[in-house]
Amino acid sequence: MKCRAAAVTVLLCTIFAGSNADARGPYGSISVGNWQGGAYTNDQTGSFSHCAAGARYASGIYFMVTIDGNGGWGLGFMHEQWTLTAGQAFPLTLTFDGQQPFNVHGVPIGDKVVRVPMPANSALITQFRKAKGMTAYTQGQLFQFSLDQTGQLLPILANCVAKTKQSGVASAGDFSVLPAAKPVAAAAAPDSAPAKPDRMFDQTGTGFLVSPNGHLVTNAHVVQGCVGDILGNLSGEAPAKLRLVSSDETNDLALLQATGSFKDVARIRDKAIQSGDSVVAIGYPFHGLLTSDFTVTTGIVSSLSGILNDTRFLQISAAVQPGNSGGPLLASSGGVVGVVAAKLNAIKFVRATGNIPENINFAIKTGALRDFLDNSVVPYQISDAKAELKTADIARNARAFTFLISCKAKAKEKETAKN
Repeated sequence: MKCRAAAVTVLLCTIFAGSNADARGPYGSISVGNWQGGAYTNDQTGSFSHCAAGARYASGIYFMVTIDGNGGWGLGFMHEQWTLTAGQAFPLTLTFDGQQPFNVHGVPIGDKVVRVPMPANSALITQFRKAKGMTAYTQGQLFQFSLDQTGQLLPILANCVAKTKQSGVASAGDFSVLPAAKPVAAAAAPDSAPAKPDRMFDQTGTGFLVSPNGHLVTNAHVVQGCVGDILGNLSGEAPAKLRLVSSDETNDLALLQATGSFKDVARIRDKAIQSGDSVVAIGYPFHGLLTSDFTVTTGIVSSLSGILNDTRFLQISAAVQPGNSGGPLLASSGGVVGVVAAKLNAIKFVRATGNIPENINFAIKTGALRDFLDNSVVPYQISDAKAELKTADIARNARAFTFLISCKAKAKEKETAKN
């Protein structure tokens, strides 16, 4: 890798080397307090790759923020004492200003470097933008970071991308100088039409109890964009308010909590599921449109990996629809073997291949689920049952721990919602 010798600069190159080949830079400069960086190119093609800025802390960790040419944000961490395995999930708990923690899974880029994706419309980047301090807990160590100048850094990184894409790295300069703000527009004429209020829609999904203390698991996208109260209710019971405890947007998991205590909870199967094994999906698809009760669909495990061989997911043939998200995927013994996540986008698939997909659906494996619950310090029960149950018995048992989850969300969120 042809990077300058400074350690932070090496990190700024390394963090993207695993996905964008080797990187060269920095071109131009970014200097905001202790944050240093610039623009970087793909060393093989010479094309612009990303903008990044990083800083070293007394704890020995390097911390950085990146944005690629498509506007994808990410955080990077490097520590000389780490020994990581590429492709193996690296759990971190990020806490901003002492608020509710985010349990995320970084992607090891090298044996000492981890990258954490930070979606532009996520709660993670929203907290990161406004926070004054952050802690990261991983591998038994707690690292502290000052974020006093983050609000100033992020627009500078975005400016770096915009300028480099427009003029190329040859014209790179000081990206820390932002363009002058445009004059404020004159007040609207009295007869101008008032701004339209945001349209709201009902957003629903499924969740399931994992502890007697009322902890529920669902997908992060089920509660993303919720405005006001998040409600949950068992079949036939009145809805009650749920508290959002933590979320892991990387693995699309969220932890909620209902008040009170519960006798019946889902048990997570200890034995790994295999291709060809029978599964049952429980959920509330198209709630109120088709039925107000939950639905039960059966199928098999089609593959032990998801799209692009993502080993965090299972591919299943059990039919799922919008509203199934976050529901339990159960083995023939009744134990949880996954969290229903999404179905393949048929329209995009047809455009890409010309073929219509059938019953290609996905669920998050219990490995990611158990890591998430462990990081959230939530007790859960393990199922070692070997006897097979009838589908009707599995559904009857699931009725006691499967929740309908609902909230109001802004209409603009609907376009990006998963199933």
